[in-house]
Amino acid sequence: MSNWEENVRKVVPYVPGEQPKNNNVIKLNTNENPYPPSPLVAQAIKDYNAGLLRKYPDPASSALVDELAKTYSLKAENIFAGIGSDDVLSLAFLTFFNSGKPVIFPDITYSFYDVWADLYRIPYQTKALDKDFNIIKEDYLCDNGGVVIANPNAPTGVELPLEVIEEIVSYNKDRIVIVDEAYVDFGAHSVLPLIDKYDNLLVVQTFSKSRALAGIRIGMAFGQKKIIDYLKDVKFSFNSYTLNPLTIAVGAAALKDDAYFKDITAKTIATRERMKEELKRLGFSFADSKTNFVFATHEKLPADEIFKYLKEKNIYVRYWNKPRINNHLRISVGTDEEAKILIDALEELLG
Repeated sequence: MSNWEENVRKVVPYVPGEQPKNNNVIKLNTNENPYPPSPLVAQAIKDYNAGLLRKYPDPASSALVDELAKTYSLKAENIFAGIGSDDVLSLAFLTFFNSGKPVIFPDITYSFYDVWADLYRIPYQTKALDKDFNIIKEDYLCDNGGVVIANPNAPTGVELPLEVIEEIVSYNKDRIVIVDEAYVDFGAHSVLPLIDKYDNLLVVQTFSKSRALAGIRIGMAFGQKKIIDYLKDVKFSFNSYTLNPLTIAVGAAALKDDAYFKDITAKTIATRERMKEELKRLGFSFADSKTNFVFATHEKLPADEIFKYLKEKNIYVRYWNKPRINNHLRISVGTDEEAKILIDALEELLG
């Protein structure tokens, strides 16, 4: 090893779902929305004056934040916009988890949390979910350096009741509780109303899933003014321009089309429920999902065999060879047509 390598900040990076090079694939491995974004998005891109790109963007992302404020009935001071929810969550880790005490989150959850903790040298502890993949509330009623809960959880799809989250937030009033709601629009309940009551609560959401804009990278955090201001201070300390101007315009346009948003989320929910029934018929079991995916295990066939078979059929789903979940597959909800192709392939495999 060269001498300079001794001083490199070494981390094991997050590994996203595979992005196939072949376009002839049923891609159900990264929880992307199977529908295009709102037609207003395409119009906003078409109408955008490219000459404005010579100028720096608005650091406050005002056009987007103001539209978010209207959509969620909040004040602009309660909103932070970032480059996808990953950017927002990473900044939140850097900003709020500095006590030296371990941050706590579930052992089975979004696998970026431990990466950020390692990157920023934040101590952390994971708390085991129960056998049905539910959070054990009492594990979070303890001394700690902060709490992170994905709700609904990923990759399990399980929703934690609002009253349980509130009890955790209330108990941890002297440290920040982050609730990651990346999938909340697919039938779950948001804790957003609680930000008026608790100054230690940060709620994070994204445009990537329900608004079909994973490629544009927009995330947002909601909280009381004090917590949002701290987040802005850290962001503006190393990059004062959060989002590029075209992204701001696209995000604002997407928010204006509420009817389209409700339509595609309703379609996804309907397909999910039909897919769940078909998977049960074929011998799969899973926790009830309130997301745009199902986290399933089969009564007879190992998950890795199913994963390999489906991939040979150009159907991509997500598999982790990790303790406790190495016999599960996370299957994103696609269109009805994609769901039928998936079920047909599974029927062929299962005979």
